[in-house]
Amino acid sequence: MIRRLAVVGVGLLGGSVAKAARARGLAREVIGIGRDVTRLQAAVDDGALDRATIDLADGLRDADFVLLAAPVRTIEALLDRMWKDLAPDAIVTDVGSSKGAIVHKADALARATPRTFVGSHPMAGSEKAGYAVARADLFQGALVVVTPTETSEPRAVKTVTAFWEHLGARVMELDPDAHDTAVAAVSHLPHLVACALVDAVAREMPGALPVAARGFRDTTRIAAGDPQMWQEIFLANRASLRDAVAAFRRALDELERVIAAGDPAAVEAALARIKAAREALS
Repeated sequence: MIRRLAVVGVGLLGGSVAKAARARGLAREVIGIGRDVTRLQAAVDDGALDRATIDLADGLRDADFVLLAAPVRTIEALLDRMWKDLAPDAIVTDVGSSKGAIVHKADALARATPRTFVGSHPMAGSEKAGYAVARADLFQGALVVVTPTETSEPRAVKTVTAFWEHLGARVMELDPDAHDTAVAAVSHLPHLVACALVDAVAREMPGALPVAARGFRDTTRIAAGDPQMWQEIFLANRASLRDAVAAFRRALDELERVIAAGDPAAVEAALARIKAAREALS
């Protein structure tokens, strides 16, 4: 049981954590910290939060578990601002979609002022944002990647893992840099490709948009995500994303060459190979 859970950023992910923690009795008290008084008050009014504040130090006071639910660059800045205000026994985690810079920042701060941080990345969310779309079952069955380092306290890793499991998630561990390589391929690249597809059609073939049906809409749904959040993700993980884009470009070029050659059997074989790879996903 968490005595006092402090959620910094009460949007889709932070709000969903607050709602799930409340529904599952995971914390005796849930404090919300943010900049939007209206959104914070909405979370208090519906019972997700016991109390809300826009004062970071006040919200962190005596919290034994802290969740940073903000864009990745904001999380890095928050670590600098909040580190000395944390209770010495507090455990801190986050929801950042890239982990390398965040984890390295926390490690550097811990060398000067010992505090406990273990990175997390819940692979859950939506193209929609804000507390209004938060829900208590968001993490049910979802994958959460926990990213400890060699210096992470085993007790803290176990606590963070248990936290997500109690919210209904499946948890796996990855090194922060291995995490960033993996999510560049399966999360950040798909978002970039969806954005590029929308941009290509809107700018080069706008006459096609009136006939866009479910296939185009489903494929590009994530391109409607929050631009500020995604520019931070793209820039924070740009090295791994660049490698993922290069791999995608090679695959796209190869498929284009096969189609241009006009051999039906070769095109079907390529599509069958790709279909089998997709169907192998659990």
